[in-house]
Amino acid sequence: MVKLASAREFRTYGPGLTKNRYEYINAGLYLIGSVLLIWGLVAQLSPEGRLGLLLAMTALAMIVLVNLHDLFAHLVGIDFRLSLMAFDLQLAFVEFAVPIIQMFGTLLPFLAIFFLFIQEGSVKLEKHALNMLVAGPVLWVMGSIHNSCQIYERADAHVQILQQCVYVPFLLGSLSFMLTAVLNYQEQSSEIHHGIHLLGRTWIWLGIFGSLMFFIGGLTNLIKVFKMQQMNGIRLEKLRGGAHERLESAREGQVPLIMEQHQTISHHHQQQPPETKVTLPPLPTPYKDVLIGRTGS
Repeated sequence: MVKLASAREFRTYGPGLTKNRYEYINAGLYLIGSVLLIWGLVAQLSPEGRLGLLLAMTALAMIVLVNLHDLFAHLVGIDFRLSLMAFDLQLAFVEFAVPIIQMFGTLLPFLAIFFLFIQEGSVKLEKHALNMLVAGPVLWVMGSIHNSCQIYERADAHVQILQQCVYVPFLLGSLSFMLTAVLNYQEQSSEIHHGIHLLGRTWIWLGIFGSLMFFIGGLTNLIKVFKMQQMNGIRLEKLRGGAHERLESAREGQVPLIMEQHQTISHHHQQQPPETKVTLPPLPTPYKDVLIGRTGS
């Protein structure tokens, strides 16, 4: 449901010492969002489910922000050099694609619940909401599969174990939401005018199980972030395929502003045409020098 922390060392959440703080905030926000999602689905078991839907919308909005921040952290880490994806396919299919897929997958259920609020009882919006409730978890599953396909060859084994402990609950939770969305679609597609009760009991109970999986994955991710911060990036993996070397050489090759200005001025002087030298005629010799010269001869 979200990319969250990676075992790559290029990830950047903020400048200087704020990097660790922002990474903890990112992991903590997702954990809070998963708790709100559980509460929202449990509240759906009551006769009045508006409060539960509001909690679920709040949780989904927080998770969208976490995914957006996660994507930004990856792009900042590579200085927004998208050309590096040609040298590291994992950068393209995992670090870049997964947050985008998960972000759209979370946005679709958010819009589905929002449609139920603004026009309760509208048959057309109910059908759109049912379709989006199915499409969102399908994107979650796709992103979770991409996320679990990460291969770390040089990262520490302990980090890789923690990484897999994060992926497995996310994959199980995504599969649970996709299954319950399909079952709910079959149950509710033949009926009309459900309003906020469009989500059946099957969707609620399997959704609670999926939310618990997301909570376990978020908690494991928080533990992994703590462990990775203690290692100070020593046992993390770099970009593959020469991408990291190209990134480092590009960063080291940046010239300071003063030197750039000096080079610009020198280049400007080199391009100027050579000055034309004018030869002046010799000045007339004074009469006294002429007399001295004749006397000497």
